Amino acid sequence: MLSLPELVSYLNECLQAHRFRDYCPNGLQVEGRPEVGRLATGVTASQAMLDAAVAWGADAILVHHGYFWRGESQVITGMKRRRLATLIGSDTSLLAYHLPLDAHPELGNNACLGNLLGIADHHPLKPEDADGVGCIGELPVSVPAGELVARLADITDRSPLHIGDPDGLVRQVGWCTGAAQGYIDAAVAAGVDVFITGEASEQTVHVAREEGIHFIAAGHHATERYGVQAVGNHLAERFGLEHQFFDIPNPV
Repeated sequence: MLSLPELVSYLNECLQAHRFRDYCPNGLQVEGRPEVGRLATGVTASQAMLDAAVAWGADAILVHHGYFWRGESQVITGMKRRRLATLIGSDTSLLAYHLPLDAHPELGNNACLGNLLGIADHHPLKPEDADGVGCIGELPVSVPAGELVARLADITDRSPLHIGDPDGLVRQVGWCTGAAQGYIDAAVAAGVDVFITGEASEQTVHVAREEGIHFIAAGHHATERYGVQAVGNHLAERFGLEHQFFDIPNPV
């Protein structure tokens, strides 16, 4: 068993939570029992994820998308009340790390996706941005864009959206998991052949076509499943915790 304060302190330091100006509080969001032996992880602290984790007997839940986002209503009613009631009623802690979990150079969402794509070495997509979380890197060899799309489909178990010629060769890759379609301008400026993220906006298609860059939207949830699993596995190995990842299907 690991004390909850020790777990929070370790994660805050490991993920360098203090570095980021984020849209939500990073770290402990709901306090539960004082010791942790079973850790559940997931992408989003949805009701389905909470129910599955509590049924498994989790002492703490670690997610990428937690609660208390900037600009949301502060009242505790409806869906928010039900979620918090599940946590408090079961004495289960909730920990959430948003940008810090995207950015970690080894355990983060972007680092993990890069590894799955076979990109061993990567650099910041926006090095001038202290809160920047995207990456650029190089595939071992140039491949047709359609082959990269197929590789992503195998990784994520979904069909990505691809804007560009499937036969066009790509090697220089920019990527940022989640809803980072707005980073396509930075990807163009960096001179990459293809930019990969989770979601697409209407204007993203036009930017990709007119700037001559391949664009792939591989799913917000699908591209952000890997960092939190890596952190959970790391904690299990370091502290001897039981760890279980709960993947709640999400087509977006």
